[in-house]
Amino acid sequence: MYVPAHFAAPDDALAQLLAAPGAVDLVSSTPAGLTATTLPMLHDPQANALTGHLARTNTQWRDTVGEVLVIVRGPDAYVSPSWYASKAEHGRVVPTWDYVLAHVHGELVLHEDADWLADHVTRLTAAHEAGRAEPWAVTDAPARFVAGQLRAIVGVEVRISRVEAKWKLSQNRPAADVDGVVTGLTADRETATAAAVQAARRS
Repeated sequence: MYVPAHFAAPDDALAQLLAAPGAVDLVSSTPAGLTATTLPMLHDPQANALTGHLARTNTQWRDTVGEVLVIVRGPDAYVSPSWYASKAEHGRVVPTWDYVLAHVHGELVLHEDADWLADHVTRLTAAHEAGRAEPWAVTDAPARFVAGQLRAIVGVEVRISRVEAKWKLSQNRPAADVDGVVTGLTADRETATAAAVQAARRS
């Protein structure tokens, strides 16, 4: 990943991106070419790994050859040059895109053990149900039904070898331009990206 110095990510980039549960893209090479699946994954800092699962009928788990790439995305949005104070000063401005992103590289390890899968889906569900007034739990479903569902998936663990992250949040612009970006993004209801731009200027 190309990362100019002013777009360098914080040391805890991956932890920040995975703190709020969301979907990632698992990309791998197969004999038929590149393939990708969008899925939720959990970050295990102690094991330095990401864990998720694929449908057993999705052949990506069986066909993957070599290292895999997991693309983890944060907020992103279009940035209009009309928001820059420098537009009025000299007009030498162009559109861009602000975003937060990490590329996680690693070895894909498969898990078909029922206990591993049960623990994984329980933790994954708890992460996504947290904060709900009446959170659903795996144990709410009949045990026989859950067992059948577990047989239909394969656990995937990405043992992380390296992380490349980029925080492209207008850090290369003058302060007045950044003010304009925050105001413009907020007006466009891109509040998550506006907050990220504001946070990046303080770091």
